[in-house]
Amino acid sequence: MGYTRSLLTAARSIAIEEADLPGEIAPDHMRLRLATASICGTDMHYFRHFANAGFTLDYPVTLGHEACAYVEDANGHGFAAGALVAINPVIECGTCEKCRSGDINMCPDKRFPGSATTKPHIDGFFRNYFDFPARCCRTVSKGVDPDHLTFAEPLACAMHCVNRAGVDRQTKVLVTGCGPMGLLAVVGCRARGAQIHVTDLKQGAIDAARAVGASKGYVIGRDDLTELSNRYDVVIEASGSPHGYNQALDAARKQGVVAVLSLIQPTDVPINLHLNALKEITSTGSILFTREFDDAVDLIESGDVDFDSLVAGRFGVAETLAACELMASGEAVGKVLIKPSA
Repeated sequence: MGYTRSLLTAARSIAIEEADLPGEIAPDHMRLRLATASICGTDMHYFRHFANAGFTLDYPVTLGHEACAYVEDANGHGFAAGALVAINPVIECGTCEKCRSGDINMCPDKRFPGSATTKPHIDGFFRNYFDFPARCCRTVSKGVDPDHLTFAEPLACAMHCVNRAGVDRQTKVLVTGCGPMGLLAVVGCRARGAQIHVTDLKQGAIDAARAVGASKGYVIGRDDLTELSNRYDVVIEASGSPHGYNQALDAARKQGVVAVLSLIQPTDVPINLHLNALKEITSTGSILFTREFDDAVDLIESGDVDFDSLVAGRFGVAETLAACELMASGEAVGKVLIKPSA
């Protein structure tokens, strides 16, 4: 079966190819037809550098791990043909101690599409058709918009960070950085009933955050940020910048929590780690998700979130390079979506 795929061949170089799916579907897999995918910050690191967080790709790969799809061939797994499914991209081993405890994000043998961490690499979802494990797929209610459902994976990541930070309705939260993950952290905090403020370099990003639940925003370089110091129970660092992490340490109250949602890339910018000790700040990391994937799908099904306000653009698979260039430009506010190409 032929299909169109995008292939990252080098930094900032994406080829569009016609490829063939295997003649047989692996017993534990289903054949899926792309409904909608979306570009993640991790995809952008690979796009810019052919590497991410110290992991370099060994050879060209199709990016994309945030997607939903239609069932083309259930391969005996009980899904209806044509059903829309949410895709959990974490292929856990299912047998290790971490998997048995439910911490699939900590599985040492997990596999992940479109990533250099999995060897050999698994192609991701920026392609018209693909096979994927049936156990990673979940059907959804009728009427769910695929452009909303593609948010399930990144929303689950944000909700995991919110849970790790212990956010509830009594919590005063600051989110540093209103890129896609920061915006979804706002969504997750709003679902917990928290009071949410945000910071970003762009007024448009602040406006998007307010559209999904933030009550106040501060534009860096324009607004007075001194009033943020020592004010927040929880600060979620979502900018990926060491400057954002320093702002988080400053904004957290004494014995507050700083939760790192972003993958802060190595730089020469010094981190004010002395504030961890002086303020007895609890720092917590967050990667992927556990049970939050189902929570994210439930929230999407509820219709309570204006995901359309978080969409910055839509491109076909054959336009993946243009989509990534838009994200790389810094002009996009929210998610750039990838749709099937004719």
